[in-house]
Amino acid sequence: MSTNSQNKDIRTNAYVLRRTNYGEADRILNLITPSGRLSVIAKGVRKEKSKLAGNIEMFCLVDVNIHSGKSEFGILTSAKMLKFYNNLATDFNLMEIAASFLKRVNAVSEHSDSEELFKVLDQALAALNDGANKSLVESWFLFNIAKVSGEDINLYRDNKGIKLDAEKRYYWESIESALAENPNGEIGADEIKIMRLMLTSPLALVSQIKNLDEKLPPILYIAKSISRL
Repeated sequence: MSTNSQNKDIRTNAYVLRRTNYGEADRILNLITPSGRLSVIAKGVRKEKSKLAGNIEMFCLVDVNIHSGKSEFGILTSAKMLKFYNNLATDFNLMEIAASFLKRVNAVSEHSDSEELFKVLDQALAALNDGANKSLVESWFLFNIAKVSGEDINLYRDNKGIKLDAEKRYYWESIESALAENPNGEIGADEIKIMRLMLTSPLALVSQIKNLDEKLPPILYIAKSISRL
């Protein structure tokens, strides 16, 4: 949160990206909101009788009130849990993926205040919690986070600058970050269409594609390569 000489109150929805203990009973929270990232102090939240504690857990969509003044940190004055993604908090595999999403958004938000960050995270966490294909959610998330980060994702021309041909097969050349023609490649017209759709459409729409599971492994590999995972 930027320094502001005038006090003001902010009410917004948020996800907690990171929590850091501060002092004897406080925590510094990195929040992602529809307007970008905010850093706030939750005073006394580690005390046993704190009213804030139960409402600022990880994997929760929270309605927060923040008081900002001259400090670089806002003060979290109230929080109300709107959604709790229980499956993410109880399934270790889902928790691991969801935690990687929070970590990635936290890192990207240090350099970008894009409103898309909140939208991407919101869709990905909800879908993951509701049982959507994990590879689909992770691929969609990574492609869209890379786009928000300013990554130029080339899905229209190959590594030689030639327009992609629906009749040809390709593989991903990670060094050049482009598709390269190969008769035995795992990437064809269907995979290319899916990846393009991932970059332009909501996750719920992409999930409606039939026979998607078998096409996801090479797509997830490309998404991770683009995101440098």
